[in-house]
Amino acid sequence: MNLLNPKMAVAVDLVVFTVAARSLQVLLTQRQEEPFKNLRALPASIIHLSETLDEAARRILRMIAKSENVYLEQLYSFSHPRRDPRGRVVTVAYFALVKAEKVALIPQSSAIWYPIDALEKLAFDHQEIIQYALERLRNKLEYTTAAFQLLSQRFTLSELQGIYEIVLGKKIDKRNFRKKLKALNILKDCGMVKREGNHRPARLYTFSEFRFIKLRDRGILFPF
Repeated sequence: MNLLNPKMAVAVDLVVFTVAARSLQVLLTQRQEEPFKNLRALPASIIHLSETLDEAARRILRMIAKSENVYLEQLYSFSHPRRDPRGRVVTVAYFALVKAEKVALIPQSSAIWYPIDALEKLAFDHQEIIQYALERLRNKLEYTTAAFQLLSQRFTLSELQGIYEIVLGKKIDKRNFRKKLKALNILKDCGMVKREGNHRPARLYTFSEFRFIKLRDRGILFPF
């Protein structure tokens, strides 16, 4: 039996999220050729014969941005037979979380940050892929350290709550949020403060990943 199909290609599409200007944003490029010329699209590439899917995802990321310590995870496979008008292309989507201030976009890549709530028509099925990634991210807030991947190492409680609100797309009661954080005991007081506007200085915290993992392993989730 011949298991090789020369008419089918495998690609990797990358959904990179960050939080900036009080909004959840995704990294998009502009297509320079047909199909969908001039439309925005997710960074993507056909995988090379010599690389794994993970290697392809990291190669794509290096092509569009200079960044360090990127949270990268395989998301889902999209395989509709007509998702690409050029032929049969199965794509394996990945999603990444980065801190905006830690990323330098490469100008030649035409990549820009685009607010999730202002997306226009995108190439291929990339709108569907982004929506799938967003739902995964929202679910992961309950049982992973995803929210802290979007924060600086030291942060205020207001900044942390802001990340949850921006990703979830809803307001969270301040008192209940802080009460739950205190009960979970997953934050460490740095003994430092940060001035936020005209308000009194806010205390700075760091995240205790060890404590978080212990609670998660006991089945304790973190819904807000």
